[in-house]
Amino acid sequence: MSNTQRTLPLAATVLTGVLALYIALVAFGNITDFGTNQQFVRHVLAMDTTFKDDDLMWRAITNQGVQDAAYVAIIVWETVAALVLIYATWLWIRRDHAGGRRMTTYGALMLMLLFGAGFIGIGGEWFSMWQSQDWNGLDAATRIFLISGVVLIVAQLSPGDAEANRRP
Repeated sequence: MSNTQRTLPLAATVLTGVLALYIALVAFGNITDFGTNQQFVRHVLAMDTTFKDDDLMWRAITNQGVQDAAYVAIIVWETVAALVLIYATWLWIRRDHAGGRRMTTYGALMLMLLFGAGFIGIGGEWFSMWQSQDWNGLDAATRIFLISGVVLIVAQLSPGDAEANRRP
């Protein structure tokens, strides 16, 4: 077994575990300090701190029930992604490389969808979050999107069980 075949699964294990820890803490924080990011979601959806361009303001969602439902959906998605990544980390530790890769892929893609499509695309562009000085989460969303992408790439580069067990 080459050094790469030994070190890539280790890197995938560590990076998956770090991502799992991070998103678990994010979800835990959103659950235990519900109001802080609830306000963030409400302001982004209401577009009340954007430039208030009449051509864009029709997109605003001001119904607090809908805003809160969106926030709860975000928390549920983060929690499920955390659980998937925790399980992926466990699989990597058990040297089930194929299972670890598959579950890391699912978890990382879940986060890339949430933070790429959800926060950067929909929040940033559709709800013009980029215009807000107070409620702009694009830097944080981009950071999580990129970290998730790095974890996904390393997991995909890691040899599968059959490759890792093959003798030269």
